[in-house]
Amino acid sequence: MIAYLSAALVLIGVAIHVAALASARRLIALIPTGPLRNKWFAMTGLIVIFIAGFLGYIVVLWGRQTEWRDLPIPGIFVFGAMFVLLTMRLALQTAVDLLHISKLEAENVTDPLSQVYNRRYLERRLEEEVVRSKRYALDLSVLLLDIDHFKRVNDTYGHQTGDAVLSTLGGLIKTGLREPDVVARYGGEEFLVICVSTAVAEAASVGERLRHLVESHQVEIAEDSGRRKSVQISVSIGAAGLSGSLDSKDKLIQAADKALYRAKREGRNRVVTATAEIMRTAVA
Repeated sequence: MIAYLSAALVLIGVAIHVAALASARRLIALIPTGPLRNKWFAMTGLIVIFIAGFLGYIVVLWGRQTEWRDLPIPGIFVFGAMFVLLTMRLALQTAVDLLHISKLEAENVTDPLSQVYNRRYLERRLEEEVVRSKRYALDLSVLLLDIDHFKRVNDTYGHQTGDAVLSTLGGLIKTGLREPDVVARYGGEEFLVICVSTAVAEAASVGERLRHLVESHQVEIAEDSGRRKSVQISVSIGAAGLSGSLDSKDKLIQAADKALYRAKREGRNRVVTATAEIMRTAVA
């Protein structure tokens, strides 16, 4: 009887470890590839070793447990397995909660349509970059992009197509930017790019690359008939850089807006850098 009771306790420990193994595998699925994920893979390997050790204990010591004093060890096995299970469950719940918090934070600063940062985040981030650039004498520039004839796109193809254009443009801008740069939807069909530690001439080159990327891309839309149609879009871009007269977030955006307006007047689908004349107009 003691032998059967001992084996039962050990098998309960095995079952608990199997449950812990399932939780560990769910946890691994939530973790991106990297060193941390590899450590949890190692943890699952240890759990498998525990299971093998428990089963080996039954095989090796079967029939040798004949007294009640032989039961504490299988009992400790059970409590050890419960500890492993609770650890796995706690780690899994923590990971789920952190992912949920991260998702909420991302939604709070992300434009749902274009999947770039929203204006709320932009205002805060640009203010921080202006302060940092002035403190450490770093370059800082912005690009203000506007879709050419966007109203015509909405009137011709409908607002769903307009939404598809905005979504596509957000993705294109993100793929065309450098690692430290930040893009946000400024409002309507306008996007603003913060070019960190970048002089205005270099930012204009970035803007030219984005302009060409958009110009060479076709937006695919589905018509009511089920057929797909390509829509060609272009953007006008105004570039402005932090300087002695453009020394605040608002003045920087205003100068870029003036340059953007000049790009529209000069025929659209081009990049215009804020000149001294435009800067004086912006500051005034």
